[in-house]
Amino acid sequence: MAAATEKPLSKSVIFGTSGLGGVLGWGIIHPFNTLAVRMNLEGMRAGGGSQMSFVGFSRHLIQSEGVGALYAGLGAGCLRQVFYATSRYGLFETFRDTLNKYRKTDFLQRFFTASIAGGCAALISCPIEVCLVRMSNDASLPAAEKRNYKSVFDAILRIAREEGLPTFWSGSQPFVMRAMVVGGTQVATYDQFKVLYSSVGCGTGLANQFASSMSAGLIYSLITMPLETAKNRMAFMKPDSTGKMPYTNTLQTVRAVAAKEGALSLWNGFLPYYGRCGGHTVTMFILVDQLRVMYRKFAQ
Repeated sequence: MAAATEKPLSKSVIFGTSGLGGVLGWGIIHPFNTLAVRMNLEGMRAGGGSQMSFVGFSRHLIQSEGVGALYAGLGAGCLRQVFYATSRYGLFETFRDTLNKYRKTDFLQRFFTASIAGGCAALISCPIEVCLVRMSNDASLPAAEKRNYKSVFDAILRIAREEGLPTFWSGSQPFVMRAMVVGGTQVATYDQFKVLYSSVGCGTGLANQFASSMSAGLIYSLITMPLETAKNRMAFMKPDSTGKMPYTNTLQTVRAVAAKEGALSLWNGFLPYYGRCGGHTVTMFILVDQLRVMYRKFAQ
């Protein structure tokens, strides 16, 4: 964060660096997202969680489909960050700075503000999220069930034409809930961990940022994984022979998955999910901070 004596950044710089940092960070951790989605959705087809370990599943995927399979849906993931990261972090800082004009915000106020910003960002980026989930897992489907989207833009057009616009928000409830929880746990706990690690001699530099980011990522990964599972299932579901959808809302999805596959299946694919969440937390915060340092340096 900028020092108190520095000139405040404009809203365009705040939103721009947030989005660019999110896109660059996502490019680094996208393979973890692909693995997390693929492992998580294995249970939907097998009637239980994936029996392979993270390493075993990764090796199997690369051997059967090639390294390129890890980057399936990369375009959708980066486009998602253009909307999600830009609005999420940009709105949080806008809300926080507005509140700071009246009084200094405490932990609970920042938690609430970050949660609201996360929910708003999720609603904005939900259509891209649906495309990302589908494109990440399409290669694993039987030939007759493949959607074969050519690009994220092809996916957007086909979903709108073939299934209708409401389909873009088919998993919006768990996505918004997860985004609100992530917004609060990630941003708020990151600040708290920075203070904690600084008090035990970790300083305030890159080492502190890395440790705080990974710790915050672990907490919100554990908390939000069931919501991520529900979001993936709802975004990828298809009607049965009677035309009825298997899932109707977040709670029903979580209960149905736990009842059919066991409670632990809600955390199936956790290691790659944590690699994605923790990795993106680290790269996101560090890249955004460094982009703003560079901007201040060259804008003088």
